[in-house]
Amino acid sequence: MSNHNRLELVLPDWIDDEIDFSRRYIDDASRMGLAIGLARRNVELDSGGPFGAAIFGADGDLIAVGVNRVVPQNCSVAHAEMMAFMSAQARLGRYRLNEDGSRYLLATSAQPCSMCYGASFWAGIDALVIGARAEDVMELSDFDEGPLPADWEGELGKRGIEVRRDVLRDQAREVFELYRNRAGASY
Repeated sequence: MSNHNRLELVLPDWIDDEIDFSRRYIDDASRMGLAIGLARRNVELDSGGPFGAAIFGADGDLIAVGVNRVVPQNCSVAHAEMMAFMSAQARLGRYRLNEDGSRYLLATSAQPCSMCYGASFWAGIDALVIGARAEDVMELSDFDEGPLPADWEGELGKRGIEVRRDVLRDQAREVFELYRNRAGASY
Protein backbone atom coordinates (compact mmCIF):
# COMPACT_ATOMS: atom_id res chain seq x y z
CA MET A 1 0.00 0.00 0.00
CA SER A 2 1.41 3.38 -0.96
CA ASN A 3 1.47 6.36 1.38
CA HIS A 4 -1.19 7.94 -0.83
CA ASN A 5 -3.67 5.32 0.35
CA ARG A 6 -2.99 5.71 4.07
CA LEU A 7 -4.49 8.36 6.34
CA GLU A 8 -3.51 8.87 9.95
CA LEU A 9 -4.56 11.46 12.49
CA VAL A 10 -2.80 11.51 15.84
CA LEU A 11 -3.63 13.15 19.14
CA PRO A 12 -0.72 14.73 21.03
CA ASP A 13 1.35 12.46 23.30
CA TRP A 14 0.60 14.59 26.36
CA ILE A 15 -2.97 13.24 26.43
CA ASP A 16 -1.79 9.78 27.52
CA ASP A 17 0.34 11.36 30.25
CA GLU A 18 -2.24 13.81 31.59
CA ILE A 19 -5.71 12.33 31.14
CA ASP A 20 -7.06 9.76 33.61
CA PHE A 21 -9.28 7.49 31.55
CA SER A 22 -10.31 5.53 34.66
CA ARG A 23 -11.91 8.57 36.31
CA ARG A 24 -15.70 8.87 36.29
CA TYR A 25 -17.17 12.27 35.40
CA ILE A 26 -20.55 12.47 37.08
CA ASP A 27 -21.95 15.85 36.02
CA ASP A 28 -21.85 18.44 33.25
CA ALA A 29 -19.42 20.67 35.16
CA SER A 30 -16.79 17.93 35.54
CA ARG A 31 -17.22 16.83 31.92
CA MET A 32 -16.92 20.39 30.64
CA GLY A 33 -13.98 20.98 32.95
CA LEU A 34 -12.17 18.18 31.15
CA ALA A 35 -13.04 19.53 27.67
CA ILE A 36 -11.88 23.03 28.63
CA GLY A 37 -8.74 21.63 30.26
CA LEU A 38 -7.92 19.79 27.04
CA ALA A 39 -8.35 22.99 25.03
CA ARG A 40 -6.19 24.97 27.47
CA ARG A 41 -3.37 22.38 27.45
CA ASN A 42 -3.47 22.22 23.66
CA VAL A 43 -2.82 25.98 23.56
CA GLU A 44 -0.26 25.96 26.38
CA LEU A 45 1.73 23.15 24.77
CA ASP A 46 1.34 24.62 21.27
CA SER A 47 -0.01 21.32 19.96
CA GLY A 48 -3.09 22.70 18.20
CA GLY A 49 -5.99 25.10 18.39
CA PRO A 50 -8.08 26.17 21.42
CA PHE A 51 -10.74 23.47 21.25
CA GLY A 52 -11.25 20.37 23.37
CA ALA A 53 -13.92 17.66 23.41
CA ALA A 54 -14.67 14.47 25.30
CA ILE A 55 -17.19 11.65 24.93
CA PHE A 56 -18.69 9.99 27.99
CA GLY A 57 -20.88 6.98 28.58
CA ALA A 58 -24.15 7.33 30.51
CA ASP A 59 -22.42 6.36 33.75
CA GLY A 60 -19.80 9.11 33.37
CA ASP A 61 -17.04 6.84 32.06
CA LEU A 62 -14.63 8.65 29.77
CA ILE A 63 -14.73 6.99 26.35
CA ALA A 64 -12.53 9.30 24.24
CA VAL A 65 -11.07 12.78 24.00
CA GLY A 66 -10.10 15.09 21.19
CA VAL A 67 -8.27 18.35 20.68
CA ASN A 68 -7.95 20.51 17.60
CA ARG A 69 -5.12 19.24 15.38
CA VAL A 70 -5.91 21.02 12.09
CA VAL A 71 -2.57 22.78 11.59
CA PRO A 72 -0.21 20.14 13.05
CA GLN A 73 -1.88 17.41 10.95
CA ASN A 74 -2.52 19.56 7.84
CA CYS A 75 -6.11 18.36 7.92
CA SER A 76 -9.14 20.64 7.90
CA VAL A 77 -11.36 18.01 9.56
CA ALA A 78 -9.09 17.44 12.58
CA HIS A 79 -11.38 19.42 14.89
CA ALA A 80 -11.62 18.43 18.55
CA GLU A 81 -15.09 16.94 18.17
CA MET A 82 -14.11 14.98 15.07
CA MET A 83 -11.00 13.63 16.79
CA ALA A 84 -13.13 12.58 19.78
CA PHE A 85 -15.72 10.91 17.52
CA MET A 86 -13.03 9.00 15.61
CA SER A 87 -11.29 7.93 18.83
CA ALA A 88 -14.56 6.74 20.38
CA GLN A 89 -15.55 4.89 17.20
CA ALA A 90 -12.17 3.13 17.10
CA ARG A 91 -12.37 2.22 20.78
CA LEU A 92 -15.94 0.90 20.58
CA GLY A 93 -15.55 -0.66 17.13
CA ARG A 94 -18.61 0.96 15.58
CA TYR A 95 -19.27 4.08 13.54
CA ARG A 96 -22.54 4.91 15.33
CA LEU A 97 -21.72 5.02 19.02
CA ASN A 98 -25.22 4.45 20.40
CA GLU A 99 -26.32 1.74 17.96
CA ASP A 100 -26.25 -0.82 20.77
CA GLY A 101 -28.74 1.20 22.86
CA SER A 102 -26.11 2.73 25.13
CA ARG A 103 -26.20 6.50 25.63
CA TYR A 104 -23.29 8.87 24.95
CA LEU A 105 -22.63 12.51 25.70
CA LEU A 106 -20.26 14.87 23.90
CA ALA A 107 -18.83 17.72 25.98
CA THR A 108 -17.17 20.35 23.83
CA SER A 109 -15.40 23.50 24.94
CA ALA A 110 -17.11 25.50 22.19
CA GLN A 111 -20.29 25.22 20.14
CA PRO A 112 -19.67 22.85 17.23
CA CYS A 113 -18.95 24.40 13.84
CA SER A 114 -21.13 23.43 10.90
CA MET A 115 -19.01 20.33 10.14
CA CYS A 116 -18.95 19.03 13.72
CA TYR A 117 -22.65 19.83 14.11
CA GLY A 118 -23.48 17.53 11.18
CA ALA A 119 -21.20 14.80 12.44
CA SER A 120 -22.90 14.91 15.85
CA PHE A 121 -26.07 13.22 14.70
CA TRP A 122 -24.31 10.67 12.52
CA ALA A 123 -21.80 9.73 15.23
CA GLY A 124 -24.58 8.64 17.57
CA ILE A 125 -24.53 10.90 20.60
CA ASP A 126 -27.55 11.49 22.82
CA ALA A 127 -26.53 14.72 24.55
CA LEU A 128 -24.35 17.69 23.62
CA VAL A 129 -22.90 19.89 26.37
CA ILE A 130 -21.36 23.16 25.18
CA GLY A 131 -19.06 25.70 26.87
CA ALA A 132 -18.42 28.79 24.73
CA ARG A 133 -20.94 29.91 22.14
CA ALA A 134 -20.12 30.34 18.45
CA GLU A 135 -20.32 34.11 18.89
CA ASP A 136 -17.68 33.87 21.64
CA VAL A 137 -15.37 31.95 19.32
CA MET A 138 -15.80 34.47 16.51
CA GLU A 139 -15.44 37.45 18.89
CA LEU A 140 -12.21 36.16 20.45
CA SER A 141 -10.55 34.58 17.40
CA ASP A 142 -10.56 34.67 13.63
CA PHE A 143 -12.28 31.28 13.29
CA ASP A 144 -15.32 31.11 11.02
CA GLU A 145 -17.71 28.57 12.52
CA GLY A 146 -19.76 28.26 9.33
CA PRO A 147 -23.51 28.35 8.80
CA LEU A 148 -25.94 26.43 11.00
CA PRO A 149 -29.71 26.05 10.63
CA ALA A 150 -31.59 28.89 12.35
CA ASP A 151 -33.02 26.36 14.82
CA TRP A 152 -29.93 24.17 15.15
CA GLU A 153 -30.82 23.15 18.71
CA GLY A 154 -34.32 22.14 17.59
CA GLU A 155 -32.89 20.11 14.71
CA LEU A 156 -30.67 18.20 17.14
CA GLY A 157 -33.67 17.71 19.42
CA LYS A 158 -35.66 16.20 16.53
CA ARG A 159 -32.86 13.63 16.25
CA GLY A 160 -32.98 12.79 19.95
CA ILE A 161 -29.95 14.86 20.98
CA GLU A 162 -30.41 16.97 24.12
CA VAL A 163 -28.44 20.25 24.11
CA ARG A 164 -27.15 22.05 27.21
CA ARG A 165 -25.33 25.33 26.58
CA ASP A 166 -23.18 27.79 28.51
CA VAL A 167 -21.68 25.20 30.88
CA LEU A 168 -18.60 26.92 32.35
CA ARG A 169 -18.89 29.45 29.50
CA ASP A 170 -16.61 32.03 31.12
CA GLN A 171 -13.85 29.43 31.61
CA ALA A 172 -14.24 28.32 28.00
CA ARG A 173 -13.97 31.93 26.82
CA GLU A 174 -10.74 32.31 28.84
CA VAL A 175 -9.06 29.67 26.66
CA PHE A 176 -9.80 31.76 23.55
CA GLU A 177 -8.42 34.84 25.31
CA LEU A 178 -5.27 32.87 26.17
CA TYR A 179 -4.99 31.73 22.57
CA ARG A 180 -5.51 35.26 21.22
CA ASN A 181 -2.95 36.73 23.61
CA ARG A 182 -0.22 34.18 22.95
CA ALA A 183 2.54 35.65 20.87
CA GLY A 184 2.91 33.87 17.56
CA ALA A 185 -0.20 31.70 17.88
CA SER A 186 -0.56 30.15 14.45
CA TYR A 187 -3.52 27.77 14.72
